[in-house]
Amino acid sequence: MDNISFAERLTKLRMAKNVSAREMSFAIGLSANYINKIENKKTLPSMMTFFYICEYLNISQQEFFDENNENPEQLKQLVADLKKLDEKALTHITGIVKIILEKNL
Repeated sequence: MDNISFAERLTKLRMAKNVSAREMSFAIGLSANYINKIENKKTLPSMMTFFYICEYLNISQQEFFDENNENPEQLKQLVADLKKLDEKALTHITGIVKIILEKNL
């Protein structure tokens, strides 16, 4: 992932959380325009700051770099909920997902 992709990914994830760059900067203990600088491709975070960003977004570092996962926080919660279901319920949910996917293709 290059600087541009990193910045775009951060912007998407932050917007999905419905917070401003300024709010996020303050929440992780940085200056008001820090996240904005990353999103405008002027800087990259240190490794420690990247960990704080992921923690704030409630995602793992791996989930941050998984660009195919548009909503990592929601997907993580869905998987956690699915793990609580019995086999019969999972079979029904799987059927529903297949129908939805077929209609969207």
